Amino acid sequence: MTSRTFDVHSLADTEAFGRRLAALLFPGSVVALIGTLGAGKTNLVRAVAMGLDIPNPDVVTSPTFVLIQEYNARLPIYHFDAYRLQRAGDFADLGVHEYFSGNGVCLIEWADKFPGLLPDEHLDIRIEVAGEHSRRIRVEGKGPRYLPLVSAL
Repeated sequence: MTSRTFDVHSLADTEAFGRRLAALLFPGSVVALIGTLGAGKTNLVRAVAMGLDIPNPDVVTSPTFVLIQEYNARLPIYHFDAYRLQRAGDFADLGVHEYFSGNGVCLIEWADKFPGLLPDEHLDIRIEVAGEHSRRIRVEGKGPRYLPLVSAL
């Protein structure tokens, strides 16, 4: 496993980080987003979507109540939110394994609720609040496809 930590000090920094990440993602990428409420998971998803050339980044919103949002971009984006789910079976019932084996990019907020359902190979991103606008982002690659991605960030 390879990990790196990044400090971002503003929303603009988060957007720049998300765009860099998007440039490195590939069809079938699975990104687990972990952080407290308000840490910036959805902001990071929006930044990744911008990096994947989504026509209107304002459509990227938290899927807390719909559980999954799909966005058309250079690569299809599948944005999950496991916050309201109580059981691993509820997450599996969303068809996550089909999404994971597809040609899009899967971005999963609150992925730490059901780690056993994630593919062995994926990218973990942990976001910690470090200040009013500052965040510490720890990126960990799990599996050989993600190790070079972490190094390239």
